[in-house]
Amino acid sequence: MNLEELEKLLQGCGVSLYDTEIANENGRQIYRVYITKSGGVSLDDCEVVSKLLSPIYDVMPPVSWDWVLEVSSPGLERKLSKIDHFAKSIGEMAKITLNDKSQIIGKITSVNGDDIALSSDERSLSLNFNDIKKAKTFIQW
Repeated sequence: MNLEELEKLLQGCGVSLYDTEIANENGRQIYRVYITKSGGVSLDDCEVVSKLLSPIYDVMPPVSWDWVLEVSSPGLERKLSKIDHFAKSIGEMAKITLNDKSQIIGKITSVNGDDIALSSDERSLSLNFNDIKKAKTFIQW
């Protein structure tokens, strides 16, 4: 099942696909599906999606090795790996590592095409999405 098919399937459950990842934790390969929903994701939402995907992935595995399925919300501090993630995170703080390994911390103020505007230390800056190596939101306590 490709990501487009997965997105359509999840919409039928009232949730949206945020991202997927493969992680190795404690010697286990985990295929993680992150979902979002207006108003927040509940444990029941994760259970419904897991019960929907498990039999499908038993027949059409998402990876070619032994794995465990995990369905989760992306959390408050979440990866920003798509331009859409930045657009949905306007007003939130982000830690961004650029391809040249420099780091920027700032509030996402707007997204226009592939350009992301941030305010950092009372100054504004603009980044191109293609210059970003990794990014995530974070909460200031």
